[in-house]
Formats: sequence, structure tokens, C-alpha cells
Amino acid sequence: MSTVAIIQARMGSTRLPGKVLMDLAGEPMLARCVNRTARANRVDKVVVATTCESADDAIERLCCERGWNCFRGSQDDVLDRYFRAALEHGGDTVLRITSDCPLIEPEIIDLACGTYESSRPSADYVSNTIDPRSFPRGLDVEVFSFEALRTAWTKDQNPAWREHVTPYIYRNAREFRIREVRCEADWSNLRWTVDTAEDLEFARRVYEYFGDDLFSWHHVLDLLRARPELALINNHIQQKVAV
Repeated sequence: MSTVAIIQARMGSTRLPGKVLMDLAGEPMLARCVNRTARANRVDKVVVATTCESADDAIERLCCERGWNCFRGSQDDVLDRYFRAALEHGGDTVLRITSDCPLIEPEIIDLACGTYESSRPSADYVSNTIDPRSFPRGLDVEVFSFEALRTAWTKDQNPAWREHVTPYIYRNAREFRIREVRCEADWSNLRWTVDTAEDLEFARRVYEYFGDDLFSWHHVLDLLRARPELALINNHIQQKVAV
């Protein structure tokens, strides 16, 4: 079985346009996300899935320069983009990662994939994003079978759901077998995703401290214990409601 991590990325952003290529300690944010995802032991392939819009030519160029797999598809129908990317790259198991998570954690990716693999065939979808959350926002991982993705792609008629890829799956517990991954402690109050200028400032401060992307999420927790003022940079930001 092949496990493919698909990282959705585009230059368009309501709150922070172009954020995926903004600098984090000398590297584009997307590069930090790709590097960290690729270090997960249970991931066989990483694919950047962007759109066919001309603004996203810059993302394809970066992928070509770095030798990354790149797929281009629909801007708004992200479910279709994921399905076609997984189909092209042969993913039996698919991970959904978003490019606004530059602190994405290989250990947690492996935990989610391990939970999924050990639960087969009794699970179609495993995630650490199911409410009530326990991990910091920005360490979000969703793992699902290609067949679950195909079913959602075929049956989901809601454009708002298709924009967010997986709602049809996790909102249909009678049709899909769903499992969640939880943390022993509740860190859900921490915001490590990048959606605003304040979020970007927080991520930059973290990357400036470590100087590379080899740190773990445990190191970030230790940093925040030593310098709690860093968490205040963006803890007031309200997460946009997906659907």
C-alpha cells in the first residue's frame, strides 16, 4: 500500500495573500511544510496540489526547482483536486495537509497513519481535528482511504463541503468508519497555523529561534513554557469556520 501526503497550496488567501511563499528563516513557508511532512516515516510520497490559476504558476515553479511532485487542479473544488492528485500519484492511503501549517509534525503524522493502519479495515478516516480538539491548531492531519475519497468525490453535491475536501466523510459516520487521534494533554488553545499577519509573526519567531525546520512540536512547547509571551502574538485570532 502506498501512502501519499497531499499538501494543498495556493497563492490566494482572504486574510494573507501569497502566504505560502512568504519567508520563514530563509525558506518559503511551503518548503517548511513539505520538508516536515516528508520526514514522517509512514509517508511514501508528498504531492503539492495547487490550482490552475496563473497566480499559482509560482508554486509550480518552486516545485520544479525543488524536485517536488506537483499537481494542478480546480481552485474551488478542492475535493476534485485531491481525488485527481491521489489518482495520478497512486495513493491507496491519502493524507490531507494544508500549506498554512509550517509547524506540521512528523511524529503526529506517523501517529495518525499508525492509528489508521492498525485500525484497518475497521476505519476509513482518522484525524486529530475532530472536536473537541486536543492538539494545537496547525498540527492538523487527516488520513483516509482512496476509496473513501472516491466515494466523497462521487456523492458530495455540496460546493462548500467540496472546498474543504473531507466534510462529507466525517459528517457521515453511518457510511464511513471514523477514528480520532487525541493528545494526552489539551493543547487546543495554542494556535500554530498561519492565516493572518499575526500568525506569520508567531511562526517567524519560532523559526528564528530554532534556525531550521528540524525541531519537534515538543521543542515548541518547551519554547512557549520559557517564553509564554510568544503565544500572545496570535492567540486572539479567531479561526474561520470552514463549513
